[in-house]
Amino acid sequence: MRYLSTRGGLIGGQTSAPFSTVLLEGLASDGGLSMPENYPQAELDAWRSLSYPALCLEIVSRFVDDIPREALKAIIDKTYTPEIFGSAEITPVRELEPGLSLLCVSNGPTLAFKDIALQLLGHLFEYVLAREGRVINILGATSGDTGSSAEYAMRGKNGIKVFMLSPHKRMSAFQQAQMYALDDPNIFNLAIEGTFDCCQDIVKAVGGDAAFKTQYHLGAVNSINWARVMAQIVYYFKGYFAATQKNGEPLDVAVPSGNFGNILAAHVAKRMGLPLRRLVLATNENDVLDEFFKSGCYRPRPAEETHATSSPSMDISRASNFERYLYDCVGRDGVTVRKLWEQLTQRGGFDLTEPKYHAYWQRIQASGFVSGRSTHADRLQTIREIYRRYGVMIDPHTADGVKVGLEYRETDVPLLCVETALPAKFAATIEEALGQTPSRPAVYADIEQRPQRYAVLPADAEAVKAFMREQLV
Repeated sequence: MRYLSTRGGLIGGQTSAPFSTVLLEGLASDGGLSMPENYPQAELDAWRSLSYPALCLEIVSRFVDDIPREALKAIIDKTYTPEIFGSAEITPVRELEPGLSLLCVSNGPTLAFKDIALQLLGHLFEYVLAREGRVINILGATSGDTGSSAEYAMRGKNGIKVFMLSPHKRMSAFQQAQMYALDDPNIFNLAIEGTFDCCQDIVKAVGGDAAFKTQYHLGAVNSINWARVMAQIVYYFKGYFAATQKNGEPLDVAVPSGNFGNILAAHVAKRMGLPLRRLVLATNENDVLDEFFKSGCYRPRPAEETHATSSPSMDISRASNFERYLYDCVGRDGVTVRKLWEQLTQRGGFDLTEPKYHAYWQRIQASGFVSGRSTHADRLQTIREIYRRYGVMIDPHTADGVKVGLEYRETDVPLLCVETALPAKFAATIEEALGQTPSRPAVYADIEQRPQRYAVLPADAEAVKAFMREQLV
């Protein structure tokens, strides 16, 4: 399996690259994102009865052929254990009522779905770096959950340092403390005076500086790293097998979406042959993606128009992984993607309903995506209603997905809603909705009171590079 850039140029300095190269590179040399040259086809009958680690091995090994299978198996077996994820199921399905279930992917160390991919990513990094005698300095951006998941996965890992950018004062108190209370010497937290999009822009700008990237051995853990998406594909297969009786039955999935990586994994699973019918994308008040899927117009908002909401991990205007999806929808034509992104830079957006893009818009309409929007009031109402009906407490991001998913629910097709985080991470919203404080694991009992270690920087790539240079001398 080789990997290509979504913009049709070089990746790792080559026209195509193996998995280990894209794992360590992050952004492609031309500023695009890595994509596998094809999607391997699923073997549903052979995979249905497999354990989570065994299923992961079957899927991941089809995307990774430059790590020996036995080494890959050892990495996966070390990653997905009941001790780390709470049960042998890893991502159990909780039925609320016949035809309506939650896919529980938030039982890892930081109580968010990002753990599923980042725990694996940490071990993959360590293996490849040791094999090649290299070190890596990870530069990432988080809107709330990626940062803590990445830091908990990378803390103490040999040959790895992490520089994580987050929007200053735009996360929940729990999310902030999870990151800033870490005192591991290889972890550096940078609070950026701006939005998540500002943080993400800095990561891309620094990663696009070829000389700096080479000199300081830069890598990425954001979902611009293909390995993140690859690892998340697995739980859509696992969820499908748990929510259906036999292969071939249709299933709808509802996914709250910020940076588009989670639902992109569902899209890839569908392209691999998983019988997903509708991919229901839910946004919060930052509804750029909902607008796109309803109108064909992609118009990211500037930082001053990006709302701070009660589902903060979705406070994103420019979703990186959307580029990967469009790459598929324009027939994997990197030149077209590059031109669309040039138009995005010059004009602030593009409209795929224009006659010259008509074929692309038709493909998007046929790809299974539907979308909707959820507000703070909707979140509170959904949290209350799910708790009243089923005695189940859900976090505000999951509530966004459930709310929009139910709008598209049909009686003859089961709906699987992805639970993306646990309520403990967003206590203020849960208390507002239910009048009670969500329980949390004992290890996090006093996390907000622990000393926090971070640096506040302006939203400026040069300031971030200067900070990194000081730490890497």
